[in-house]
Amino acid sequence: MDEITRLIAQAEALLAKAAPVALTGVDDQTVCTITVQVEKLGRLVDALRATSAAEIADRSRHELGSEGLSYRLGHRRPVHLIEQLTRVSQAEAARRIRLGSAVRPRLALDGQQLPAAFPLVAEALTAGQLGVDAAAGIIRCLGQAAERHANMDDLDAAEQSLVDTAAVEPADIVGLHARVWREALDPDGAEPREEVLRARRRFSLGREVEGMTPFSGALDPASAALLRAAFSDAAAPGATPRFLSEEDIARGTQTSTNDNGEEVITMRDPRTREQRQHDVVIGLLTAGIRASERAPAGMRSLATVMAVVQLKDLESGTGVGWLDDVAEPVSAVTVGRMACDGGHQKIVPGDDGEVLHLGRPERLFSTAQRKALAVRDGGCVINCGAPPGWCDAHHVTEYEAGGETNIDNGVLLCGTHHTWLHASGFTLKMVNGKPWLLAPPWLDPVQKWKPVGYTRATMAG
Repeated sequence: MDEITRLIAQAEALLAKAAPVALTGVDDQTVCTITVQVEKLGRLVDALRATSAAEIADRSRHELGSEGLSYRLGHRRPVHLIEQLTRVSQAEAARRIRLGSAVRPRLALDGQQLPAAFPLVAEALTAGQLGVDAAAGIIRCLGQAAERHANMDDLDAAEQSLVDTAAVEPADIVGLHARVWREALDPDGAEPREEVLRARRRFSLGREVEGMTPFSGALDPASAALLRAAFSDAAAPGATPRFLSEEDIARGTQTSTNDNGEEVITMRDPRTREQRQHDVVIGLLTAGIRASERAPAGMRSLATVMAVVQLKDLESGTGVGWLDDVAEPVSAVTVGRMACDGGHQKIVPGDDGEVLHLGRPERLFSTAQRKALAVRDGGCVINCGAPPGWCDAHHVTEYEAGGETNIDNGVLLCGTHHTWLHASGFTLKMVNGKPWLLAPPWLDPVQKWKPVGYTRATMAG
């Protein structure tokens, strides 16, 4: 038995003993510790999955013909062999091949072994310090920058920075940083890539099946932002249900009696998330069809897309902008075009992400101030993924304690984290117009303040 096979068999035997053990009787700290340990084990296994898939792909490469591994085992392509061996989907098998090929040593034309295309990612991945999601995001974005002939020294610096970020941040945040690096390194800017994405837009309407007509498609980033904004607006906590049919209204109407004996009628949305989104699309489509060239008085847009871009980029027509709830950036040219369109409003931060005070201080943050907070914070500053439309504007220094209602004393928090902050031992403060968070001593004995919230347009500095 090969050494690596023996080691894997030993690990499998140990994990087989650990997997059935119930965790219901252990304390909170132990559960958290186990979760961290298991995740590292999973990352090590994922690294082996990727490298073994890449090895199979290399031994099945096209130039080997009938001598290739997959061909000899009865498969036309290596992805089919991996699918049969592992029982994973073809998409997962292909993902493992792509990742493994990027982190395994390469062979030059003369047979000399070369380092992996992304050696720092490879090292962190095989050490269990980097997950496959974060690794794939780094490789994809830096690979795109390399295809555009980005400077090699800059690519190396970006790889080191992203691997360091991945050691302390979730994969979604790493992916966001990777996109920012890609835009900073790409000498051609986002516009050529944006045109490629736009050319791939599509919408198809199928044939009726049992009374229902299926449809499918793919949206470019700007279109996706518009649709997501409409969905977010309709699903925001406390929002009045929109585009309800008479049947939905009847199902959602509830009548009760208050303490004074008065009849109270309340309305809840009886639809599922998918049903609500369907009705939003059809409702907006119907409204658009019915609208004339000049909208009738009182007609207002139900959704606003926030496009965040640096002023210097907007003025020069270079660089990128970021749209709410859409990970892929768009060019500054597109942001400028969107700003001139109906239903969009332009908000531009300074080079350091700071926002000017808007209006005189009041108890409640104004609509303009909330938009400015959305530009700066990008959603809930605890980075839980809640978009700006789902967040409350929170006074860092409480209003009752003399805190002013202005941008430098406000942050966006989702409802859950707004409640959590008041009940936890965590502390927020503002430093140079941006929020910083301090964990309680029992979680962080060093008591180090950390910045929170991500302004995507200025993340690269």
